[in-house]
Amino acid sequence: MKRSTFFLLCLEGAILSFNVAATAALVPAIAKDLAVEPFIAGRIIWFYMLPYGIAALLYGPLVRAFDAKKVELICLFLFSLSNLLAGSSTDINTLFAARLLMGIFGASVIPLGLILISKHVEHINRGKSVGIFFGVTFIASLLGLFLSGIINWRLIYSLPGYLGLLLCVFIWFYMPSFKQSGERFRLNYSEAFKNKTVLSIFGYIFLVSVLYHGVQQWLGVYFSRQLGLNQFLISMLITLTSLSGVFGEIGGGRMADKAGRIRTVNIGILLMIFAVSLLLIKLPVSFLAIVMVVWGLGWTFNHAALSTMLTDLPHRYLHEAASLNSGVRFISGGIGTALSGILMAYSFNIGFFVLGVSLLLLMLSTKRLLIVK
Repeated sequence: MKRSTFFLLCLEGAILSFNVAATAALVPAIAKDLAVEPFIAGRIIWFYMLPYGIAALLYGPLVRAFDAKKVELICLFLFSLSNLLAGSSTDINTLFAARLLMGIFGASVIPLGLILISKHVEHINRGKSVGIFFGVTFIASLLGLFLSGIINWRLIYSLPGYLGLLLCVFIWFYMPSFKQSGERFRLNYSEAFKNKTVLSIFGYIFLVSVLYHGVQQWLGVYFSRQLGLNQFLISMLITLTSLSGVFGEIGGGRMADKAGRIRTVNIGILLMIFAVSLLLIKLPVSFLAIVMVVWGLGWTFNHAALSTMLTDLPHRYLHEAASLNSGVRFISGGIGTALSGILMAYSFNIGFFVLGVSLLLLMLSTKRLLIVK
């Protein structure tokens, strides 16, 4: 793969990710500005995640039949406009609609990235490329989180809107065509799920994503309501999950190549369990910072290893697997956010305890659940 092409893909991932994590930190500020309850404003998380997950299922098969460059240009353009709509929203329903559109059109980026890495990077270096690709998305997420504690929440959506429109110009001139002759549009999911490895990997991804997002997406509300922290401290603490995530994605990708995919998956979950356990204790901000670093490392070690496993699948499943990676993660993440919101509204301690025990059970079952041939 040409460096310029990989660079453009990484920039797309950066624009896509800029406000994904920041949104969880901004829920209290958005709720105050638009005069709604935080648990109502929190719906902007799954209003993005569920349509993202559903739409992602189309993009892998779609770029089998149509030029991926054209698909990306159209989606990036509409994603950028949706961000601008979110930034100018004057009521919560408009913001809900904008987030829904952002999810639908933003879902194209990650499947294309994984498809190209799988097709154009040799097996021994795929973990490294996957790690760099997702590492860049975490750097962007880190920047968005940091700025969310300093600037108005509307700019967190407007900035990637304008930058996305600018990137469309560079993609038009510098990204090559990816049209494959002789291919036609088809959904091959039923055949893919007949493969036990495919089924086991995505079943596992579904479970770990439900549990991760069940914790991650309510951290902003937890820090605000339970600990009484201001917006700056909330944003800085969640920023640390993305900062550590940069190193976790790159390091996790390399570890997946050298120490093995499954071992890296379990190391990630073990770190997540440790972090969730500490959230049950009312800790000072300095200790919470360490907890957030551990949480971010755990998730990204797990994420990088599972994503690398997807690039090892047979190429006849590649397009479906790339779409399923985003689809399953975001659908399950939206479900996890919605369900855990019920628990968290009742008691954060009960919510963290249930999710922590569930992570432990998942870790103990990893070797049985992940069937790798």
